[in-house]
Order: sequence, then structure tokens, then C-alpha cells
Amino acid sequence: MALQCGIVGLPNVGKSTLFNCLSNAKAQAANFPFCTIEPNVGVITVPDERLNKLAELVNPQRVVPNTIEIVDIAGLVKGASKGEGLGNQFLGNIRSTDAIIHVLRCFDDPNVIHVDGSVDPVRDKEIIDTELQLKDLETILKKIQKVEKMAKTGGDKVAKKAYEVCTVIKHHLESGKSVRTAPIVEEDKEYIADLCLLTEKPVMYVCNVDEQSVLSGNTYVKAVQEVVRDEKAEVLVISAQIESEIAQLESYQERQLFLEDLGLQESGVAQLIKAAYKLLNLSTYFTAGVQEVRAWTITKGFTAPQAAGVIHSDFEKGFIRAEVIKYPDFIALGSETACKEAGKLNVEGKNYIVEDGNIMHFRFNV
Repeated sequence: MALQCGIVGLPNVGKSTLFNCLSNAKAQAANFPFCTIEPNVGVITVPDERLNKLAELVNPQRVVPNTIEIVDIAGLVKGASKGEGLGNQFLGNIRSTDAIIHVLRCFDDPNVIHVDGSVDPVRDKEIIDTELQLKDLETILKKIQKVEKMAKTGGDKVAKKAYEVCTVIKHHLESGKSVRTAPIVEEDKEYIADLCLLTEKPVMYVCNVDEQSVLSGNTYVKAVQEVVRDEKAEVLVISAQIESEIAQLESYQERQLFLEDLGLQESGVAQLIKAAYKLLNLSTYFTAGVQEVRAWTITKGFTAPQAAGVIHSDFEKGFIRAEVIKYPDFIALGSETACKEAGKLNVEGKNYIVEDGNIMHFRFNV
């Protein structure tokens, strides 16, 4: 599942520095606006201790972790929805992503210029929110224009419902709010699914702070937390400068010692990747054998046949059954054979909802 999170923010907030830490794909990190012109894409490994523990028990020939794609998108400025700066390109790039990582500058440094002349993460957030909302409003108005006549004069029930849903969203956007908080029920979202609205995408806010603020935050972080409180969005506190220093260390042991000296249990990058995985509403199941121990990415709520289809479409088409071991049972007993003997291997059918951490084998016939 090639799912993408787009890193967005105003110029010079630390997006490219953070991207460099996340990926081996090196975006240019420079102290001037628009140093990232084309979106850089990095394939990021999702940290998962469960995969490592399974590998220790099974001792396979290879271990394959989950991955997601992170896209570093060119900085946006006020007026982007009207084509200012790199606006049209920015908005086009973000439309193709599945979720948004919104980086906000929450540190003072006279040597790093700010595109608006001062540090104010709440203002920065509102600038980007407004530009995305204006673009969505433009999209919604076009949709309303398309379905309005059919909704009001004909007997087209689909057009009528689409008109009603779009009208609710139009008023919501006009009040300065994003589509993700609009008062519409889940089943009504199908009427706007084709629009790929920018502010409907799930969002996570990353507060880029100085080293002294990485543990407890600062007044900038508190202001961000307060303003996003009603959005039910996650706020992460990360120092891109610290992450950059960690990325330059050669060994895992050196990185852990560095983190311990700072009083941190894991890097901000690891926290961000895990949070991005969660933001995309993803789950993990494993396959474990002597040739390969592998983590597979699925959307939460997938049935066993859908999960099998992630490996190969034939697995889903010819699905017969799934053999399932729960992760805690596998770890406690140490092997698939021991789980079978203890009655901890369950045979599940087509309606089984896969649980996060399941170890699975599929039987199929094409």
C-alpha cells in the first residue's frame, strides 16, 4: 500500500531538514524560501519492535518492515490559492497525498529568516489553513454549480443529496473551518470523495522547537496546542536540529547514548513515523517463516481476504481460510509449532477482522 504523508509548512520552518532526517533522499536544506521546488519523496521504514522480536525467534533469511512514503512539498505563502509563489504547484502536490504533516516553527533564531518577519506558529497555521480552505471552497462551488440544476428541477436523488452535502461544506469553509470538522456523517462523504478536498485530509502538527524546549515545549507550542484543541489532531514536539545531529551519528548505540544524554527515550523521527502511520488509520499484520519475517500494512478494519490481497490479488480472489496466531501468544510460546500444540492457532474465515499484530498464513485456491 503506497500511502503518502505530505510535509507542508511555510518556507524556512524546518520541513526539508526534517525530511532529510526521515529519509535517505536528500532535500536541499537552505536558509532561504523555496529551496525545495520539486516534491522530494522518501520511502520511510516504520519502527516496530514486534518485528524485531519475531525475527529473533524465527531467525529468518530476511526481515521486511512496513514502509510509508513521505513527500517534502515546496513552501507555501499567502495567496497560494490564487497562484502566488509556488501555490498552484504546492496545492497540486498536496492533493495527491493521503495525510498532512504540518510543520510549524516554534523557535527563535535571528540567523534563520522568517518569510513574514516574525515567529508566530498560530498565524503560520492560519495562513496555510486559509489557503487550503479557499482552494477547497473553489472546488465545492464548482461541484454545486454542476449539480444544482439537477437537484432543484429534476428527480435526481443523488444530485439532490450531493447538493445538500456540498452546501453544508460550503458554509463550513466560509466560516473559516476545514472540511475534516464539517458536520456531515460518514456515509455522506461519498458525495465529495471525487473532489479530493485538501482540508478533508487528516493532519498532524509538528512543532519544530529549539533543543532546550524539546522535553517540555514552550509558549509557542502551548499556543498551537490551544488553537488545535477542537480539531482532535495530534501535536508532536520535535527539534529538527537535534534530529539532524542524530542522523549524522554512525551507530545505533551512539544514537541511543545521545538520546539518553538529552533525556529522551526515542528520537523525534521515530515518534513522527509512528504517528504518521496511525494518522493514516493503518494497522500491521505479520507473516513469519524461515525465509522471511515481514510486516504488512493494511487499513484498520480489513477482513482476512482483504489482508491477503495486500500480498497478492490472487490470495484475495481464491481465499479459503486464514490461520491466525495472536502476537502475545507467539512471543510467549516461541514458535508456530508450540502455538499449534497449545491450541493458540485459530482458523478464520472470510468475515474475520484482522487485529493489529496478528501472525497469519493464508490458504487459497485460484
